[in-house]
Amino acid sequence: GAMSVDSITDLSDNTSKLLEALQLSHPHELDPRRSLGKKMTLSLNPIAWQVPRIVDRCCKHIETHGLQTVGIFRVGSSKKRVQQLREEFDQGLDVFLDEHHSVHDVAALLKEFLRDMPDSLIPRELYAPFLSTASMEAPAQLATLQLLLFLLPPCHSDTLHRLLRFLGEVARHAENSRGPDGQEVPGNKMTVSNLATVFGPNILQKEKPGEKDADAMNFEESAAIILVLQRLIEHHQTLFTVSAEMQQDILRRLFQTDPDVIDYLLRRK
Repeated sequence: GAMSVDSITDLSDNTSKLLEALQLSHPHELDPRRSLGKKMTLSLNPIAWQVPRIVDRCCKHIETHGLQTVGIFRVGSSKKRVQQLREEFDQGLDVFLDEHHSVHDVAALLKEFLRDMPDSLIPRELYAPFLSTASMEAPAQLATLQLLLFLLPPCHSDTLHRLLRFLGEVARHAENSRGPDGQEVPGNKMTVSNLATVFGPNILQKEKPGEKDADAMNFEESAAIILVLQRLIEHHQTLFTVSAEMQQDILRRLFQTDPDVIDYLLRRK
């Protein structure tokens, strides 16, 4: 994403590590349609929302055309069409996905992209710490997951936030429902557990795809991956919100170490 001239990286070479550790951004800050009169808490990320175009467009396509598609992410796709879409994105073309594209092809493309990232969405050096939260009790588990999310690079954090928000929306349409006219609307059958089973191995990777032992995983490790991703989907709104108390603590520390950063934040407000 574009970066304004009034950026924290332009302040000095001594950029604040404390602020970098809290680079969680929220898309509503960049939405020109948001109500100007409505006060919203700004996140601490000074950089524009950093989500790969392919991820955002795949999510938007499925949100628009595929929420009622039974077995989304589990039904087969056309390898030829998926490869063609992949090549178009790889070439930097401005690919628009519309109702003529198969939902299953777009779903397969999203899974492939996450699986084949050079560094997985949750970086591999954080694989073990994330998995260790699977055995924790709820309060400690969520607190630890949030601190681990603070360690993600901005692009990884923003992309994971977008993906989790999308998966939560898919899960909300898992069960059958009634439309405004009373007609039955079929659910997609993809519960949070099913989605975590499908996406867990693509997001939490111990080894790079194709490396030795990349596919060797015992049952306990696989179950832990699914459980951790379930928690991330279920609690993503809370996990990606920096509490007022933590913000105040950061600001107090910054006042002592990086007064220029405080000035930047006040001007941004």
